[in-house]
This record gives sequence, structure tokens and C-alpha cells, in this order.
Amino acid sequence: MKAFGFLSFGHYAFGSQCGPSAEKIAKTRLEITQAADEIGVSNASFRVHHFALQASAPMPLLCAIAATTKIIEVGTGGIDMR
Repeated sequence: MKAFGFLSFGHYAFGSQCGPSAEKIAKTRLEITQAADEIGVSNASFRVHHFALQASAPMPLLCAIAATTKIIEVGTGGIDMR
């Protein structure tokens, strides 16, 4: 079996912009992951943004995704940029 997944980087604002609300980001991520689940994507991972208010706590989002999808696995992902 082949596996295919995605890691959401999520850039929310540039410069002095405040970006979209946490509610808008969560709804968008939930909709994208539900659509990915429907077409057979096997994993969705989300980066934790400790300094971005829209994505500093991923667990509520991951719980919502797990509760509303059938086969997709969810988790957090990290990138070491040293």
C-alpha cells in the first residue's frame, strides 16, 4: 500500500498584517483535511506555530479532524531549520 500525506506550513500574515482569525484558519484546515480524507490521502500533519496566535495549540484542531474524518491519520510535524 502506498501512503501519501501533507504537512501544512501555514503562513498567516506578512509584515505588519494581522492575518486571518484563528477560527477562519481552523475551519479552512478542517475543510481541506476532510476533502483529503475523501480522496484517500493517508496523513495530515500540522506545524505548531508557537508565536502565531492562529496555530499555537494544534490539539483542538487535530481532535476536530479525527472526529470528522474516516481514514486519515493526523499529527504534528516539525522542521528543524538550523
